[in-house]
Amino acid sequence: MTDLDFRALWDQALTYAEFVRQSTEHCALWTGVYHLARTPAWALERACERGQRVRLLVLAEDWCGDASNTIPHVAKLAEQAHCLDMRILRRDEHPEVMDRYLTGTARAIPVVIALDDQWHDIGHWGSRPMELQAWVMEARKTTPKDQLYPQVRRWYAKDKGESTLPWGINSTNRFQTRSVLHRSRGRSPSPEVSCAAGAPRLRRHRRGAGPRW
Repeated sequence: MTDLDFRALWDQALTYAEFVRQSTEHCALWTGVYHLARTPAWALERACERGQRVRLLVLAEDWCGDASNTIPHVAKLAEQAHCLDMRILRRDEHPEVMDRYLTGTARAIPVVIALDDQWHDIGHWGSRPMELQAWVMEARKTTPKDQLYPQVRRWYAKDKGESTLPWGINSTNRFQTRSVLHRSRGRSPSPEVSCAAGAPRLRRHRRGAGPRW
């Protein structure tokens, strides 16, 4: 199996703003979740406590509901943490990368790959928060798909990023599962992240109803 050239892949990858501008299906979620995400100070400290720069290379697609509900939180953290950078590769354009990070035999996304200064893979995670994935695997045995995924959407809306980000690279250079995002007060400065002209926007809706896909 040929080694992946992560430096070349990084150069091909899109920034979060570029990815969102090209989105056509779930742009409303990519922008809405990003602008609502809040990163507490302790999470920024935890992210950079190793004192090393880390690049986060994400495998995702615009249409993926799990990605549009989780990766905006990663993007907000990467924007605010001085030690982090994040870019996105489209899964369908990079099957050779996806096939290195299968979930069992499934090409499940999103996948976040952490790279050190030497472009080595030091850990990865995906594609759903563990609590949600465990529930989905059990519920799908008895729940039709068209009834299951509205419940998944409601879970993400209620969670607001609290369970979305596994974080903390331990001494063996693997990710430890830990939530680093929670709802906090106040607004943080953010780069301009917007949909392309003509793309659907996130509509206002009843509190507790969850985002609309």
